[in-house]
Amino acid sequence: MKPNIDADYLKETLLALLGIHSPSGYTDPIVRRVCTMLDEIGVEYELTRRGAIRTTIPGKTSSPDRAIVAHVDTLGAMVREIKTNGRLGITPVGTWSARFAEGARVSIFTDDAIFRGQVLPLKASGHTFNDEIDTQPVGWDNVEVRIDEKISSHLDLIEHGINVGDFIGFDAGAETFPNGYINARHLDDKAGVAAMLAAAKAIVDGKMQLPVDMHLLFTISEEVGSGASAILHGDVAEMISVDNGTVAPGQSSCEFGVTIAMADSTGPFDYHLTHHLIHLCQDNEIPFARDVFRYYRCDSASALDAGNDIRTALITFGVDGSHGYERTNLDALVSVAQLLVAYATQKPLYAGQRGQLNSLEGFPKTRQTDVEGTRYRGPDPIRQVAPERPDAPPQPAENSATKKKNASR
Repeated sequence: MKPNIDADYLKETLLALLGIHSPSGYTDPIVRRVCTMLDEIGVEYELTRRGAIRTTIPGKTSSPDRAIVAHVDTLGAMVREIKTNGRLGITPVGTWSARFAEGARVSIFTDDAIFRGQVLPLKASGHTFNDEIDTQPVGWDNVEVRIDEKISSHLDLIEHGINVGDFIGFDAGAETFPNGYINARHLDDKAGVAAMLAAAKAIVDGKMQLPVDMHLLFTISEEVGSGASAILHGDVAEMISVDNGTVAPGQSSCEFGVTIAMADSTGPFDYHLTHHLIHLCQDNEIPFARDVFRYYRCDSASALDAGNDIRTALITFGVDGSHGYERTNLDALVSVAQLLVAYATQKPLYAGQRGQLNSLEGFPKTRQTDVEGTRYRGPDPIRQVAPERPDAPPQPAENSATKKKNASR
Protein backbone atom coordinates (compact mmCIF):
# COMPACT_ATOMS: atom_id res chain seq x y z
CA MET A 1 0.00 0.00 0.00
CA LYS A 2 1.35 3.40 -0.96
CA PRO A 3 2.24 5.72 1.95
CA ASN A 4 0.08 8.85 2.15
CA ILE A 5 1.95 12.04 1.12
CA ASP A 6 0.64 15.61 1.40
CA ALA A 7 1.09 16.68 -2.23
CA ASP A 8 -0.01 20.26 -1.57
CA TYR A 9 2.61 20.63 1.15
CA LEU A 10 5.25 19.19 -1.16
CA LYS A 11 4.45 21.64 -3.95
CA GLU A 12 4.22 24.67 -1.64
CA THR A 13 7.54 23.71 -0.05
CA LEU A 14 9.20 23.38 -3.44
CA LEU A 15 7.95 26.80 -4.58
CA ALA A 16 9.22 28.38 -1.36
CA LEU A 17 12.66 26.84 -1.85
CA LEU A 18 12.79 27.90 -5.50
CA GLY A 19 12.22 31.49 -4.38
CA ILE A 20 15.57 31.56 -2.53
CA HIS A 21 18.85 31.91 -4.42
CA SER A 22 21.40 29.30 -3.29
CA PRO A 23 24.33 28.87 -5.70
CA SER A 24 27.09 26.67 -4.26
CA GLY A 25 29.10 28.83 -1.87
CA TYR A 26 26.15 31.15 -1.07
CA THR A 27 23.79 28.78 0.71
CA ASP A 28 23.27 30.37 4.15
CA PRO A 29 19.79 31.78 3.30
CA ILE A 30 18.45 28.43 2.04
CA VAL A 31 19.96 26.61 5.02
CA ARG A 32 18.09 28.91 7.41
CA ARG A 33 14.82 28.36 5.51
CA VAL A 34 15.17 24.56 5.55
CA CYS A 35 15.88 24.68 9.29
CA THR A 36 12.67 26.68 9.77
CA MET A 37 10.76 24.05 7.81
CA LEU A 38 12.24 21.29 9.98
CA ASP A 39 11.15 23.22 13.08
CA GLU A 40 7.62 23.40 11.67
CA ILE A 41 7.57 19.63 11.06
CA GLY A 42 9.05 18.89 14.49
CA VAL A 43 12.35 17.30 13.46
CA GLU A 44 15.52 18.06 15.40
CA TYR A 45 18.68 19.01 13.50
CA GLU A 46 22.26 20.18 13.84
CA LEU A 47 24.57 22.08 11.50
CA THR A 48 28.13 21.51 10.39
CA ARG A 49 30.56 24.42 10.51
CA ARG A 50 29.82 25.34 6.89
CA GLY A 51 26.07 24.85 7.19
CA ALA A 52 25.19 21.36 6.01
CA ILE A 53 22.17 20.05 7.94
CA ARG A 54 21.89 16.69 9.69
CA THR A 55 18.61 15.66 11.28
CA THR A 56 17.69 12.59 13.27
CA ILE A 57 14.29 10.92 13.31
CA PRO A 58 14.58 8.45 16.21
CA GLY A 59 13.87 4.75 15.76
CA LYS A 60 13.50 1.78 18.09
CA THR A 61 17.27 1.27 18.00
CA SER A 62 20.13 3.59 17.16
CA SER A 63 22.41 1.26 15.22
CA PRO A 64 23.19 0.56 12.47
CA ASP A 65 21.43 3.71 11.33
CA ARG A 66 20.64 4.98 7.84
CA ALA A 67 20.64 8.28 5.96
CA ILE A 68 18.80 10.00 3.13
CA VAL A 69 20.53 12.93 1.44
CA ALA A 70 19.69 15.75 -0.97
CA HIS A 71 21.48 19.01 -1.74
CA VAL A 72 20.21 22.56 -1.28
CA ASP A 73 22.88 24.23 -3.44
CA THR A 74 22.25 24.99 -7.09
CA LEU A 75 24.02 26.15 -10.20
CA GLY A 76 24.91 29.83 -10.44
CA ALA A 77 27.77 32.17 -11.28
CA MET A 78 30.31 34.64 -9.91
CA VAL A 79 31.62 37.98 -11.15
CA ARG A 80 34.86 37.29 -13.04
CA GLU A 81 35.50 40.70 -14.56
CA ILE A 82 34.53 44.33 -13.99
CA LYS A 83 34.24 45.52 -17.61
CA THR A 84 34.90 48.98 -19.03
CA ASN A 85 31.43 49.10 -20.58
CA GLY A 86 29.74 48.79 -17.17
CA ARG A 87 28.82 45.14 -17.67
CA LEU A 88 30.02 42.09 -15.74
CA GLY A 89 31.99 39.15 -17.08
CA ILE A 90 30.97 35.97 -15.26
CA THR A 91 32.21 32.45 -14.54
CA PRO A 92 29.90 29.52 -13.80
CA VAL A 93 29.41 27.91 -10.40
CA GLY A 94 28.77 24.24 -11.10
CA THR A 95 28.82 22.56 -14.49
CA TRP A 96 26.36 23.99 -16.99
CA SER A 97 26.22 25.59 -20.42
CA ALA A 98 26.17 29.36 -21.00
CA ARG A 99 23.43 28.83 -23.59
CA PHE A 100 21.00 28.33 -20.68
CA ALA A 101 22.24 31.47 -18.93
CA GLU A 102 21.40 33.77 -21.83
CA GLY A 103 18.34 35.88 -21.07
CA ALA A 104 18.14 34.88 -17.40
CA ARG A 105 17.12 37.37 -14.73
CA VAL A 106 19.65 37.41 -11.91
CA SER A 107 20.54 38.88 -8.53
CA ILE A 108 24.08 40.10 -7.86
CA PHE A 109 25.07 39.79 -4.19
CA THR A 110 27.68 42.40 -3.27
CA ASP A 111 29.24 42.94 0.16
CA ASP A 112 26.54 45.46 1.10
CA ALA A 113 23.63 45.23 -1.37
CA ILE A 114 21.72 43.13 -3.88
CA PHE A 115 21.36 44.35 -7.46
CA ARG A 116 19.14 42.98 -10.20
CA GLY A 117 20.23 42.35 -13.75
CA GLN A 118 20.09 40.14 -16.81
CA VAL A 119 22.51 37.86 -18.65
CA LEU A 120 22.93 38.82 -22.31
CA PRO A 121 25.13 37.66 -25.18
CA LEU A 122 27.82 40.15 -26.15
CA LYS A 123 25.91 40.87 -29.35
CA ALA A 124 22.36 41.14 -28.08
CA SER A 125 20.59 43.39 -30.61
CA GLY A 126 19.59 42.23 -34.06
CA HIS A 127 19.06 45.87 -35.06
CA THR A 128 22.75 46.47 -34.39
CA PHE A 129 24.51 43.22 -35.25
CA ASN A 130 22.06 41.70 -37.76
CA ASP A 131 22.98 38.04 -38.49
CA GLU A 132 25.98 38.16 -36.13
CA ILE A 133 23.64 37.51 -33.22
CA ASP A 134 23.09 34.01 -34.66
CA THR A 135 26.71 33.24 -35.48
CA GLN A 136 28.47 34.33 -32.26
CA PRO A 137 29.85 31.39 -30.22
CA VAL A 138 28.16 29.93 -27.16
CA GLY A 139 30.31 30.15 -24.03
CA TRP A 140 30.86 31.99 -20.77
CA ASP A 141 33.30 34.39 -22.46
CA ASN A 142 30.47 35.43 -24.78
CA VAL A 143 27.92 36.55 -22.19
CA GLU A 144 27.79 39.44 -19.73
CA VAL A 145 25.49 40.79 -17.03
CA ARG A 146 23.65 44.07 -17.58
CA ILE A 147 22.76 45.62 -14.22
CA ASP A 148 19.53 47.57 -13.83
CA GLU A 149 21.22 50.68 -12.50
CA LYS A 150 22.65 53.82 -14.08
CA ILE A 151 25.98 52.17 -14.80
CA SER A 152 28.04 52.56 -17.97
CA SER A 153 31.68 52.29 -16.92
CA HIS A 154 34.21 50.41 -14.81
CA LEU A 155 34.20 53.29 -12.31
CA ASP A 156 30.40 53.19 -11.99
CA LEU A 157 30.58 49.50 -11.05
CA ILE A 158 33.24 50.17 -8.41
CA GLU A 159 31.23 53.05 -6.95
CA HIS A 160 28.22 50.74 -6.63
CA GLY A 161 30.36 48.34 -4.57
CA ILE A 162 30.44 45.55 -7.15
CA ASN A 163 33.55 43.37 -7.01
CA VAL A 164 35.15 40.35 -8.61
CA GLY A 165 33.93 37.26 -6.73
CA ASP A 166 30.41 38.53 -6.01
CA PHE A 167 27.88 35.71 -6.28
CA ILE A 168 25.14 35.70 -8.91
CA GLY A 169 21.86 33.84 -8.39
CA PHE A 170 19.65 32.88 -11.33
CA ASP A 171 15.88 33.25 -10.92
CA ALA A 172 14.01 29.96 -10.91
CA GLY A 173 11.08 31.32 -12.91
CA ALA A 174 8.83 28.61 -11.48
CA GLU A 175 5.50 27.81 -13.15
CA THR A 176 3.06 25.05 -12.15
CA PHE A 177 0.09 23.51 -13.95
CA PRO A 178 -3.08 21.64 -12.91
CA ASN A 179 -1.75 18.52 -14.69
CA GLY A 180 1.14 18.37 -12.23
CA TYR A 181 3.93 19.70 -14.43
CA ILE A 182 6.43 22.02 -12.78
CA ASN A 183 8.80 24.16 -14.84
CA ALA A 184 11.72 25.92 -13.17
CA ARG A 185 15.44 26.26 -12.91
CA HIS A 186 17.00 24.51 -9.91
CA LEU A 187 14.57 21.59 -9.63
CA ASP A 188 17.94 19.89 -9.22
CA ASP A 189 17.82 19.46 -6.31
CA LYS A 190 15.25 21.60 -4.54
CA ALA A 191 12.57 19.20 -5.75
CA GLY A 192 14.48 16.40 -4.00
CA VAL A 193 14.69 18.46 -0.81
CA ALA A 194 10.94 19.11 -0.95
CA ALA A 195 10.24 15.38 -1.41
CA MET A 196 12.41 14.57 1.62
CA LEU A 197 10.62 17.15 3.77
CA ALA A 198 7.23 15.79 2.65
CA ALA A 199 8.34 12.27 3.59
CA ALA A 200 9.52 13.50 7.01
CA LYS A 201 6.18 15.25 7.56
CA ALA A 202 4.30 12.04 6.73
CA ILE A 203 6.41 10.07 9.21
CA VAL A 204 6.02 12.62 12.02
CA ASP A 205 2.32 13.36 11.44
CA GLY A 206 1.54 9.65 11.16
CA LYS A 207 3.49 8.90 14.36
CA MET A 208 5.26 6.10 12.48
CA GLN A 209 7.64 4.00 14.55
CA LEU A 210 10.89 3.59 12.65
CA PRO A 211 12.95 0.45 13.29
CA VAL A 212 16.22 2.39 13.50
CA ASP A 213 17.41 5.99 13.63
CA MET A 214 17.21 7.76 10.28
CA HIS A 215 19.16 10.89 9.36
CA LEU A 216 17.95 13.40 6.78
CA LEU A 217 21.02 15.13 5.35
CA PHE A 218 20.99 18.37 3.38
CA THR A 219 24.34 19.14 1.76
CA ILE A 220 25.54 22.50 0.44
CA SER A 221 28.19 21.76 -2.19
CA GLU A 222 27.04 18.87 -4.38
CA GLU A 223 27.14 20.95 -7.58
CA VAL A 224 30.87 21.56 -7.09
CA GLY A 225 31.72 17.97 -6.17
CA SER A 226 32.13 17.71 -2.39
CA GLY A 227 28.51 17.03 -1.36
CA ALA A 228 28.13 14.43 1.40
CA SER A 229 31.87 14.02 1.99
CA ALA A 230 31.87 15.45 5.52
CA ILE A 231 28.38 15.18 6.99
CA LEU A 232 28.20 11.44 7.77
CA HIS A 233 29.27 9.75 10.97
CA GLY A 234 30.66 6.24 11.26
CA ASP A 235 27.47 4.48 12.34
CA VAL A 236 25.58 5.08 9.06
CA ALA A 237 25.50 1.75 7.22
CA GLU A 238 23.38 2.68 4.19
CA MET A 239 22.56 5.95 2.44
CA ILE A 240 20.14 6.93 -0.30
CA SER A 241 20.71 10.03 -2.42
CA VAL A 242 17.69 11.86 -3.83
CA ASP A 243 18.40 13.82 -7.00
CA ASN A 244 17.19 14.41 -10.55
CA GLY A 245 17.01 11.77 -13.27
CA THR A 246 17.74 12.66 -16.88
CA VAL A 247 14.76 12.46 -19.22
CA ALA A 248 16.27 12.38 -22.71
CA PRO A 249 16.71 10.13 -25.76
CA GLY A 250 18.68 7.03 -24.80
CA GLN A 251 17.61 7.28 -21.14
CA SER A 252 14.88 5.42 -19.25
CA SER A 253 14.04 8.13 -16.69
CA CYS A 254 10.45 9.39 -16.58
CA GLU A 255 8.70 12.46 -15.21
CA PHE A 256 6.21 10.14 -13.50
CA GLY A 257 6.95 7.61 -10.76
CA VAL A 258 10.41 6.94 -9.35
CA THR A 259 13.54 6.34 -11.38
CA ILE A 260 16.09 4.12 -9.61
CA ALA A 261 19.65 4.60 -10.79
CA MET A 262 21.59 1.41 -11.30
CA ALA A 263 24.86 3.24 -12.01
CA ASP A 264 26.27 6.66 -12.79
CA SER A 265 29.61 7.91 -14.11
CA THR A 266 31.37 6.80 -10.90
CA GLY A 267 30.18 3.19 -11.28
CA PRO A 268 27.37 0.90 -10.10
CA PHE A 269 25.40 1.62 -6.95
CA ASP A 270 25.18 -1.03 -4.24
CA TYR A 271 23.50 -4.13 -5.68
CA HIS A 272 21.69 -5.11 -2.49
CA LEU A 273 20.35 -1.66 -1.56
CA THR A 274 19.31 -0.84 -5.12
CA HIS A 275 17.34 -4.06 -5.51
CA HIS A 276 15.82 -3.58 -2.07
CA LEU A 277 14.37 -0.26 -3.33
CA ILE A 278 13.05 -1.99 -6.45
CA HIS A 279 11.30 -4.58 -4.28
CA LEU A 280 9.82 -1.81 -2.10
CA CYS A 281 8.35 -0.18 -5.21
CA GLN A 282 6.86 -3.51 -6.28
CA ASP A 283 5.45 -4.27 -2.81
CA ASN A 284 3.93 -0.80 -2.39
CA GLU A 285 2.71 -0.41 -5.98
CA ILE A 286 4.90 2.65 -6.58
CA PRO A 287 5.57 3.05 -10.32
CA PHE A 288 9.27 2.98 -11.13
CA ALA A 289 11.86 2.74 -13.86
CA ARG A 290 15.56 1.89 -13.89
CA ASP A 291 18.24 3.98 -15.57
CA VAL A 292 22.00 4.37 -15.97
CA PHE A 293 23.48 7.88 -15.99
CA ARG A 294 26.68 8.24 -18.03
CA TYR A 295 27.57 11.86 -17.21
CA TYR A 296 26.36 12.21 -13.66
CA ARG A 297 27.66 12.34 -10.11
CA CYS A 298 25.72 12.69 -6.83
CA ASP A 299 26.20 12.95 -3.06
CA SER A 300 26.80 9.20 -2.80
CA ALA A 301 30.03 9.45 -4.79
CA SER A 302 31.31 12.19 -2.49
CA ALA A 303 30.58 10.06 0.57
CA LEU A 304 32.47 7.08 -0.84
CA ASP A 305 35.37 9.24 -2.04
CA ALA A 306 35.72 10.51 1.52
CA GLY A 307 36.32 6.94 2.71
CA ASN A 308 32.91 6.02 4.11
CA ASP A 309 32.28 2.25 3.98
CA ILE A 310 28.53 2.40 3.36
CA ARG A 311 26.01 0.97 0.95
CA THR A 312 24.69 3.68 -1.35
CA ALA A 313 21.81 4.04 -3.80
CA LEU A 314 20.24 6.83 -5.84
CA ILE A 315 16.55 7.47 -6.42
CA THR A 316 15.46 10.21 -8.77
CA PHE A 317 12.56 12.23 -10.08
CA GLY A 318 12.70 12.53 -13.86
CA VAL A 319 13.73 15.98 -15.11
CA ASP A 320 13.50 17.03 -18.73
CA GLY A 321 16.26 19.50 -19.64
CA SER A 322 18.42 19.01 -16.54
CA HIS A 323 20.90 21.82 -15.79
CA GLY A 324 18.97 23.95 -18.28
CA TYR A 325 15.27 24.83 -18.45
CA GLU A 326 14.04 22.02 -16.24
CA ARG A 327 10.65 20.30 -16.00
CA THR A 328 9.27 17.53 -13.82
CA ASN A 329 5.85 16.39 -12.61
CA LEU A 330 4.43 16.40 -9.10
CA ASP A 331 3.62 12.70 -9.58
CA ALA A 332 7.34 11.87 -9.63
CA LEU A 333 8.01 13.88 -6.47
CA VAL A 334 5.13 12.26 -4.58
CA SER A 335 6.34 8.83 -5.70
CA VAL A 336 9.86 9.59 -4.43
CA ALA A 337 8.42 10.65 -1.06
CA GLN A 338 6.34 7.47 -0.90
CA LEU A 339 9.40 5.32 -1.52
CA LEU A 340 11.34 7.19 1.17
CA VAL A 341 8.60 6.49 3.73
CA ALA A 342 8.42 2.84 2.71
CA TYR A 343 12.19 2.57 3.06
CA ALA A 344 12.28 4.34 6.43
CA THR A 345 9.70 2.01 7.97
CA GLN A 346 11.58 -1.17 6.97
CA LYS A 347 14.38 -2.47 9.14
CA PRO A 348 17.94 -2.02 7.85
CA LEU A 349 18.92 -4.13 4.89
CA TYR A 350 21.54 -6.10 6.84
CA ALA A 351 20.85 -5.38 10.48
CA GLY A 352 23.40 -7.99 11.53
CA GLN A 353 26.27 -5.93 10.17
CA ARG A 354 26.52 -3.68 13.21
CA GLY A 355 30.25 -2.99 13.14
CA GLN A 356 32.46 -1.64 10.40
CA LEU A 357 34.21 -5.01 10.31
CA ASN A 358 32.27 -8.30 10.41
CA SER A 359 32.76 -12.03 9.87
CA LEU A 360 31.88 -14.01 6.75
CA GLU A 361 28.86 -15.46 8.61
CA GLY A 362 27.31 -11.97 8.69
CA PHE A 363 28.11 -11.15 5.06
CA PRO A 364 25.02 -11.23 2.81
CA LYS A 365 24.25 -13.64 0.04
CA THR A 366 23.35 -11.96 -3.21
CA ARG A 367 19.60 -12.60 -3.14
CA GLN A 368 18.94 -12.81 0.60
CA THR A 369 18.36 -9.88 2.95
CA ASP A 370 17.14 -9.32 6.49
CA VAL A 371 14.08 -7.54 5.11
CA GLU A 372 10.80 -9.33 4.57
CA GLY A 373 9.05 -8.78 1.27
CA THR A 374 8.52 -10.03 -2.25
CA ARG A 375 11.48 -11.79 -3.79
CA TYR A 376 11.93 -13.31 -7.21
CA ARG A 377 13.82 -16.53 -7.62
CA GLY A 378 16.76 -15.95 -9.88
CA PRO A 379 18.43 -18.41 -12.25
CA ASP A 380 20.68 -21.16 -10.93
CA PRO A 381 24.24 -20.02 -10.31
CA ILE A 382 26.51 -20.05 -13.35
CA ARG A 383 28.63 -23.18 -13.44
CA GLN A 384 32.25 -22.44 -12.66
CA VAL A 385 33.49 -25.73 -14.16
CA ALA A 386 32.36 -26.72 -17.64
CA PRO A 387 30.52 -30.08 -17.77
CA GLU A 388 32.06 -32.93 -19.75
CA ARG A 389 31.00 -33.15 -23.37
CA PRO A 390 28.39 -35.90 -23.80
CA ASP A 391 30.28 -37.26 -26.86
CA ALA A 392 33.70 -37.23 -25.17
CA PRO A 393 35.37 -40.64 -25.03
CA PRO A 394 35.41 -42.21 -21.56
CA GLN A 395 38.61 -41.73 -19.61
CA PRO A 396 40.48 -45.00 -18.88
CA ALA A 397 40.38 -46.08 -15.28
CA GLU A 398 43.66 -46.00 -13.43
CA ASN A 399 45.04 -49.42 -12.57
CA SER A 400 47.14 -49.97 -9.49
CA ALA A 401 50.40 -49.54 -11.41
CA THR A 402 49.27 -46.21 -12.87
CA LYS A 403 48.12 -44.97 -9.46
CA LYS A 404 51.50 -45.90 -7.95
CA LYS A 405 53.36 -44.15 -10.78
CA ASN A 406 51.26 -40.97 -10.47
CA ALA A 407 51.67 -40.94 -6.71
CA SER A 408 55.48 -41.09 -7.03
CA ARG A 409 55.63 -37.97 -9.25
